[in-house]
Amino acid sequence: MTEQPDRSEADDFDGIVEAETDRDPDLAVIEAGSRTLRTHGGVPQGEAVPGRPADPEVDAALRAVETELAGRWGETKLEPSVRRIAALMDVLGEPQRAYPTIHITGTNGKTSTARMIEALLGAFELRTGRYTSPHVQSITERISLDGLPIPAERFVETYEDIKPYVEMVDAKEDFRLSFFEVLTGMAYAAFADAPVDVAVVEVGMGGTWDATNVIDAGVAVVTPIDLDHTDRLGNTPAEIAVEKSGIIKQGATVILAQQPVDAAQVMLKKAVETDATVAREGMEFGIVGREVAVGGQLLTLRGLGGEYEEVFLPLYGAHQAHNAAVALAAVEAFFGVGSQQAGPLDIDTVRKAFASVVSPGRLEVVRRSPTVVLDAAHNPAGARATADGLTEAFGFSRLIGVVAASADKDVKGLLEAFEPVFAEIVVTANASGRSMDVDELAALAVEVFGDERVVVEPRLDDAIEAAITLAEEEDEYAGAGVLVTGSVFTVGDARLLLKRG
Repeated sequence: MTEQPDRSEADDFDGIVEAETDRDPDLAVIEAGSRTLRTHGGVPQGEAVPGRPADPEVDAALRAVETELAGRWGETKLEPSVRRIAALMDVLGEPQRAYPTIHITGTNGKTSTARMIEALLGAFELRTGRYTSPHVQSITERISLDGLPIPAERFVETYEDIKPYVEMVDAKEDFRLSFFEVLTGMAYAAFADAPVDVAVVEVGMGGTWDATNVIDAGVAVVTPIDLDHTDRLGNTPAEIAVEKSGIIKQGATVILAQQPVDAAQVMLKKAVETDATVAREGMEFGIVGREVAVGGQLLTLRGLGGEYEEVFLPLYGAHQAHNAAVALAAVEAFFGVGSQQAGPLDIDTVRKAFASVVSPGRLEVVRRSPTVVLDAAHNPAGARATADGLTEAFGFSRLIGVVAASADKDVKGLLEAFEPVFAEIVVTANASGRSMDVDELAALAVEVFGDERVVVEPRLDDAIEAAITLAEEEDEYAGAGVLVTGSVFTVGDARLLLKRG
């Protein structure tokens, strides 16, 4: 049995819970019908974002696959059904059932949380597969084994292996399998072929009818839900939560990050219906302490099995600390902490794992003098978290924003979230076909920032150069910086321009 914390530790945690949690008393009625999880008490290495293959033949083969995939429905064109992906899994022999899975949904923080879960599992010497989207630079990033994107050669081989089966399903369906459905099939096949001990799977969009949802995950993770993809998922957190709750399977364990009350109600009701066990951030697990440290932050986390002190996380922002708490609880649940076993995981292994975490394009510093930071925030909630993280970790005296956003997002809300921290903004476009027209973006920016604070540069390379020049207008010791943001596509393009690939 895990040693009980002394009263002062318990009081501290209760105080944090009270300060960080806004709970509706009516939730107690819902919670009474659901079991609540309570308890007595080789880390991945290498480049997380590969460049183009050095071998011309391999590069040509990868480009051919990318071209074929691009000819299918894109990720923004969806049919709300898992029928086609289920048919593909059937003809492939159900590869997704060859290993246990941890399934992650939510609005923000999914990829970072997935990377943390993967690092923890790897540190406990499990072979991992990770499937995330979208990619920052290379499509191969979406399918990782043992913490690293699969090599381009293996990506091509996996595609060629399943291609005949994809064509078989295409021939029988009204619509061909989409880009995302084929990639999902590739990931599940690659994980079975490896084979992996556990897969960490991030939904593409939503949950119930997302292509990834042909797995029966024993652990379902729900990161914070906010408004995004409202044209497909709903106009309120509760409506969006209905779709996302679809990943909760019978008898699973649900790791629930802090949520809007209406979204939490939906999740807890689904847990009742599926006899799922629930662990809630701010209740069964959470952040006990957090302080800014050089290169990241130092955390004390309360997990399902006890307390984990002096955990260094080399990522910036309170949102990443919350992601860490969720990731730790998910891995504890996977190992049965709080159900089959009491007591925390090995603290040294947990520390080693978190210290190894990287999350490209998430408050990532890519240049100094002036400091240039990349962040993939693409909706208002993500932008607010990024702005807070920047203010806390960097303390820029003057920050210049470079923004290129997708036209289907709440771009005005994104700009409003950044307005308090940007001295000036350079609006531009990225290479994606979804990028908002620069003139339209400029008009929105003028509404939010005023004409005198907006600079327009149609090309991203010119926009970054203009922002660096604006930052350098102050004395070099004045602490000016540049943030490139608005989309994962923007971050990927900027990374290439700044020679990070």
